[in-house]
Amino acid sequence: MGMIMNSARTAFTSMLLALAREDQTLYAVATDSRGSVTLTDFAAELPNQFVECGIAEQNAIGISAGLANGGLRPFVCGPACFYSLRSAEQVKVDVGYSQMNVKIVGVSGGISYGALGATHHATQDIALMRAVAGLEIFLPSDAPQMAAMTRYLAASDAPAYIRMGRGAVPTIYQENAPFIPGKANCLNKGKDAAIIACGEMVYPALQAAAILAQEGLYVSVYDMHTLRPLDEEAILKAAETGFVVTAEEHSIHGGLGGAVAELLSQKRPTRMRILGLPDEKLYNGNSAQVLTHYGLTADGIAQTLRLER
Repeated sequence: MGMIMNSARTAFTSMLLALAREDQTLYAVATDSRGSVTLTDFAAELPNQFVECGIAEQNAIGISAGLANGGLRPFVCGPACFYSLRSAEQVKVDVGYSQMNVKIVGVSGGISYGALGATHHATQDIALMRAVAGLEIFLPSDAPQMAAMTRYLAASDAPAYIRMGRGAVPTIYQENAPFIPGKANCLNKGKDAAIIACGEMVYPALQAAAILAQEGLYVSVYDMHTLRPLDEEAILKAAETGFVVTAEEHSIHGGLGGAVAELLSQKRPTRMRILGLPDEKLYNGNSAQVLTHYGLTADGIAQTLRLER
């Protein structure tokens, strides 16, 4: 684990472009989002594999489903807030129900857009996508994992939702580290409690574990990069510590915490705490300010474990 900073979205588009050069069935579909997704180079180099729909996310999902029905492999890319809520019916019917090979790539997930506020926050997207049967769901924690994930997605025939942040994040994994869908990575082992995190909360979770280890509290950390299929074995292993904390840049309802609680309540009732964004009108500020306000930082996660373990 180092402090090299890279953006998952640029890792995604760089890998997608490299793969699309060799595979003419790979398409990128955008909604005036080539800048926010960093698809400018893809569009310039492979214009025949790029579709610009304008600001029309519902239409873009339908177009992508049509491309997939014709044997192509589209990645439809744009802000996560719009591809989840605005396009909900098209995702449900055209992609999920129809089982079209569409990869829905939501960038700037969670509160990445910061002071743009509630209209641009994507804090319910995972809950919605989990409610659509047949969608694989992925949240990369850093750039190397996103690159490996993109390789998998380009070869997969399953519809999927991929959610990432916006800015550069610390690198956790080495380049070319293997990615196994549906298999959580245990990044730290401890006997006293377990943190299950996803996306950009994984690095703060690791930092929290390091802080607590200096105080004599030893905490396991799991990167739950796949929410469907869910790694039930890893969750049950985490529960052996007797206390599970989940951490996500998402509503406390229906996301990672909900998935873990649904499993544990039925198979191994365990004390747990769901850390995420509360059921309220959210505090306004840049992303760092909002995360700090709600305790979604290394110090905030560590303090939860100190108080509740």
